[in-house]
Amino acid sequence: MDRRIRPVVAYRALRRLWSDPDDTRAVFEVLESLDGPFVEGWFRRFRATRVGRRVLEEERDLLALLADRTWLGGLPEGSLGRAYASFVDREGLTAEALVEASRDDRGGGYETWLDEERARFAARLRDQHDLEHVVTGYRRDVLGETALLAFDLGQMPSLGLFVLVGIGLLEASGDDRRFLLDAYRRGRRAAWLPATDWEGLVELPLTEVRALLGLGEPPAQNDEPRERRLVAA
Repeated sequence: MDRRIRPVVAYRALRRLWSDPDDTRAVFEVLESLDGPFVEGWFRRFRATRVGRRVLEEERDLLALLADRTWLGGLPEGSLGRAYASFVDREGLTAEALVEASRDDRGGGYETWLDEERARFAARLRDQHDLEHVVTGYRRDVLGETALLAFDLGQMPSLGLFVLVGIGLLEASGDDRRFLLDAYRRGRRAAWLPATDWEGLVELPLTEVRALLGLGEPPAQNDEPRERRLVAA
């Protein structure tokens, strides 16, 4: 599978994102229009892992797990699943919201240009986004969202992530810029999160999950969240 880079689509999406930082669909358009050539490499790496093969063979659906808020909220205090449930409740999020944001104007998504296995992999990347917020500790303000993108860039180098993080770095200064660069380096050092067995980790203590993934404790952030979001993923 090969999807060509579409710079015009990316440019239009970036203009919309600049005008409306909460336009999550624009974020997806930037990534979809610039990252097509990279997806195949990510998928092959994923399929070569034990977890990746199991996800594909068992046709796992991470979204279904994350949508069960009652079960997640009933897990032990301090567990990854309980922390995730608390995070999405506090932020007013739902697991399904990212699915809607990933759809184009015709209601299509990854499945319109990927085969079944690659679409399952792409959906898993999308659905684990808020789990990544929880395990990394990055907030959902402008600095935290951009830091998570920088972390992802360290994990999965791509043109789309490079552009989004680059804009964030241009807007940042001083300590914030160093924070973003550290997030990138942290992503390079950590375990490869796309091949994480989230289903097997949700009941474990969050501190243990962070240790298993090579993340350590969340980095210190300014006590005052940044109100304006460059990306609202």
